[in-house]
Amino acid sequence: MRKSHILYLLSFVFILASSCRFNPDMQGPGEAALQGEWQQDSVVLQKKLLNYSLYHFKFSCDSFFVSIKSFSKANGGYPDSCVQNGQWSEYAKGVYEQKHDTLRLKGLFSNADLTYKIEGGCFRSGKYEETFKLVKKADSVIQFFPTSSVIPFDAHLTKRSSCTPKPL
Repeated sequence: MRKSHILYLLSFVFILASSCRFNPDMQGPGEAALQGEWQQDSVVLQKKLLNYSLYHFKFSCDSFFVSIKSFSKANGGYPDSCVQNGQWSEYAKGVYEQKHDTLRLKGLFSNADLTYKIEGGCFRSGKYEETFKLVKKADSVIQFFPTSSVIPFDAHLTKRSSCTPKPL
């Protein structure tokens, strides 16, 4: 084998080896300012809207759990067994990343007890991904601008916590 072939092979092996990383065995630290539970209490003009949702976020280290309580004055095509008096809840959990003013949530839809939701049944299942632009309004109030909606909302801190990384 020629030297050029050996150098080419070694370079390829180095690139291949350096691009592979094992997943960490512990949670990352996340964002200190987000640690805890955040509640959205209302939506601008919610009495005039046909549909709206209220969020409850829990951030623990680099992980999140979100509860999305939705309200509808119209059934929206869901069976009566799914929609209780025009109200229903969905849940998701996963990891988040914040860069500058952008918060990205990536995870899976889950049940209220944090078990993963199986496909089928009522509402969404599978991947949950949402992106928000964040604006800090006060130490305990953040304005969220969802990319999936034109209506921003405020969430206030209901319980502060600090990150204690747990094994994954």
